[in-house]
Amino acid sequence: MRVAGSNLAVILSVVCFFIAILYAEDQKTKGKDTAGTQAPHGELLVVNQFEHAVVTVNPASKAEVARYVVGINGHEAAVAPDGRYAYVPIYGNSGVGVPGTDGSVIDILDLAGRNVAGSIDLGKPVRPHCALFGPDGLLYVTAELANAVYVVDVSQRKKIGEIPTGQIESHMMVMSRDGKRIYTANVGAGSVSVLDAESRKLITVIPISKRVQRISMSEDGRWVFTQDQTSPRLAVIDTSTNAIARWVNLPEVARASAATRDGKWLLVISVDTAAKMSHLRVLDIDSLKLAKSFDLPEGAMEIVLTPDGAKAYISCVQAGKIAVVDLKSWDVENQIVLTPGGDGMAWMTGK
Repeated sequence: MRVAGSNLAVILSVVCFFIAILYAEDQKTKGKDTAGTQAPHGELLVVNQFEHAVVTVNPASKAEVARYVVGINGHEAAVAPDGRYAYVPIYGNSGVGVPGTDGSVIDILDLAGRNVAGSIDLGKPVRPHCALFGPDGLLYVTAELANAVYVVDVSQRKKIGEIPTGQIESHMMVMSRDGKRIYTANVGAGSVSVLDAESRKLITVIPISKRVQRISMSEDGRWVFTQDQTSPRLAVIDTSTNAIARWVNLPEVARASAATRDGKWLLVISVDTAAKMSHLRVLDIDSLKLAKSFDLPEGAMEIVLTPDGAKAYISCVQAGKIAVVDLKSWDVENQIVLTPGGDGMAWMTGK
């Protein structure tokens, strides 16, 4: 059968049009994860305290893409504002208040070169743990054995100051959005220290319980939350008065919390040790009433949100997995399967 040239051109145009549509849809699918929502642009850093390593994970493929060997052992990490380097305080080979080695350095990861670029010597063993960057570009690091938060200039690779917490075991911290206030959770002291980051002074200490764990802040900076380790309850601190405003009862003892970026929800990790599993409890941040619950693998420890607030990643230390929750649809996605020991996390925004 013979086809006229004009008709052939029309047929070829139609075929090309449909091929273009199919290609575009295929590209969209590749850019989405298993739950069908757009994959976040960047990589997740996971600090494995069992393997003294840091791995980066592609959030779309959920696969490990790089591995760094760090000191024994890092627990947490902070990514510099420009995304070039990450900083991993080397805590030591034990837990809070437990005998063991005492770290004294912060390892530096070159995220572009995919290598360990050196370390910052803090001068003495202090068990450095939680690290975060302030709006001033300085790195703030909890120094447990010094009862302080150290101030580090990463451009000079040295400690330039410290802020006393007045308490033992200042383990985790949060900073106000303007960088003026720091709140530390002092595990064995069972308290929260309020620090003036500008004058580098202790403002006050808030007694909480015999033992606390981790700390978070509401998106508007009005509330600070910390978890009582002796009872299944959450302390809510009013930052305008630096006093406990109320207690929130929970189904189990909680380990960590994080406020969603839209200001609506408080995500709380609680632990059922008898059943060897964890739970994600979602509280309405205005009423602080329980709204949703999800089961998690064993050893859930830390929550990291994507910059757009669309997803929550939850490290599960014993299980060796990262749980993924879509905060828009509240779907629990396929887990990121790594190896046991993944604890602290940080987000590296893609360029």
